[in-house]
Amino acid sequence: MNRLIECVPNFSEGRNMDVINQITDVIRRSQGVKLLDVDPGDATNRTVVTFVGSPEAVVETAFQAVKRAGELIDMRQHHGAHPRMGATDVCPLIPIAGITLEECAELARKLAERIANEAGIPCYCYEAAAFTPERRNLAVCRQGEYEALAEKLSTEGKQPDFGARPFDEQVARTGCTAVGARDFLIATNFNLNTTSTRRANAIAFDVREKGRPVREGNPITGTPKKDANGKTIMQPGTLKGTKAIGWYIDEYKIAQVSMNITDINATPLHVAFDEVSRCAQNRGIRVTGTEIVGLVPKRTLIDAGKYFLEKQHRSTGIPESDILEIAIHSLGLDDLKPFNPKEKVIEYMIEDDAEAGKKLVDLTVKGFAEETSRESPAPGGGTIAAYMGALGAALGAMVANLSSHKPGWDDRWHEFSVWADKGQAMVAELLHLVDEDTQAFNRIMAAFGLPKKTDEDKAARSAAIQEATLYATQVPLRTMKEAFKAFELCRAMAQEGNPNSVSDAGVGALAARAAVLGAGMNVKINASSLKDRDTAEALIAEANELIQKANQEEAEITKIVESKL
Repeated sequence: MNRLIECVPNFSEGRNMDVINQITDVIRRSQGVKLLDVDPGDATNRTVVTFVGSPEAVVETAFQAVKRAGELIDMRQHHGAHPRMGATDVCPLIPIAGITLEECAELARKLAERIANEAGIPCYCYEAAAFTPERRNLAVCRQGEYEALAEKLSTEGKQPDFGARPFDEQVARTGCTAVGARDFLIATNFNLNTTSTRRANAIAFDVREKGRPVREGNPITGTPKKDANGKTIMQPGTLKGTKAIGWYIDEYKIAQVSMNITDINATPLHVAFDEVSRCAQNRGIRVTGTEIVGLVPKRTLIDAGKYFLEKQHRSTGIPESDILEIAIHSLGLDDLKPFNPKEKVIEYMIEDDAEAGKKLVDLTVKGFAEETSRESPAPGGGTIAAYMGALGAALGAMVANLSSHKPGWDDRWHEFSVWADKGQAMVAELLHLVDEDTQAFNRIMAAFGLPKKTDEDKAARSAAIQEATLYATQVPLRTMKEAFKAFELCRAMAQEGNPNSVSDAGVGALAARAAVLGAGMNVKINASSLKDRDTAEALIAEANELIQKANQEEAEITKIVESKL
């Protein structure tokens, strides 16, 4: 899985578009990130920017953007409705895929230290990146806002985590920045078949973590109860990590429960949907659908789709696009208007437009065959081997799904769903290797095209060729290992799966064997060009062992299949 994080810096300029554009141009020009949104506010005099990419690229881009904002924005002249303490007021890092919140917190601390040391902007660390419990709260870090910085910078216990020093002219200009790490926040509205704001609010109070005040007498109009310290006693709601209110939307002529899910691990979107639906039903109201405000990580919808499939005792080992469709219909995401995942899912938003349509796996079956048949050497045998492996795993997954849904086998749906999930993971990796193998070949060609005029050129070219050749040997070995996994799936399906599909399991095993043997040939031909013979022989030995095992596996599975035909 590719590692992906989001960064949402808030810059203290929302009116001067020239300044805003100079800051965001830093992000637009950066490699490895994609700018998703720029939202300036006149009243707040603040611009919220959203960009995503690999952790390394995002951290570097965030540093450059914060540094540029410090050069362009003079906090001595800043006034706006929103709390603020710096040219870049906050800069949170948010895990999206393949990375934990704890890892983002460590990146945030290092980013804060670099901003302080290299850009001269003092930094506080907040939320998951905080060094002390009280500084997890952004309000504590920003207490007194910009106007209090002179006092805070010279007061023990109030100084920033990095870059503490007397309030000088540079700090007067840039202010301080809060750098943090937090989980992804999902903003969503649950549509209700009522126009009553009061009833929508009642449902919101049922579920939101804060809950509702405990009242004397009448639960709606009674006097709120107080504790010994005079604080209102609250009856907590049922959903952790959520904030919610009810409102009426004139555009849609309906009331909604508007919710921010601040901890998507404690309360995933599908759990919130079911709980709001339950509480609404208790009040004679139905949830008719869900409106997602902004973007969501792909896992939010994948987890939802799998959740609803499991409730139906259906296999979750189906293609990603099918799982998304289940999520969209189950959550009612298209209730108010069509829902397009490519416009709402972060991972789909950042797909490189330049690569769209260029991947072999995006071709039609006919197009793939025709592309292979052309006089160019790629795609070649390694690519085809990976695709055969994907087909073998796909056949195994198909038998698992058919078995999961077989009449009379209802009590075994989960058993086969687990197998189908394994098959889908193999398919995804082998399809990735389809294009990876061709790219490995292209690396070799690029290395051969390097200049060779001087001795230094020749040495660099030779090293690049060897590096590319080693990679082109390792890729088909990865294909062999991944395709070999399909034998376990096909064997299980031949033995335990739907007997009407036993031949499909057999064909899957044949495809897996072809994938292992075919990729093995590519390992050997590429290894023959390696100067490091110890490495080459080790790779070939590993390939030969896999070939031997693949022949044995295929023969045994074929025997099982033949016995049942």
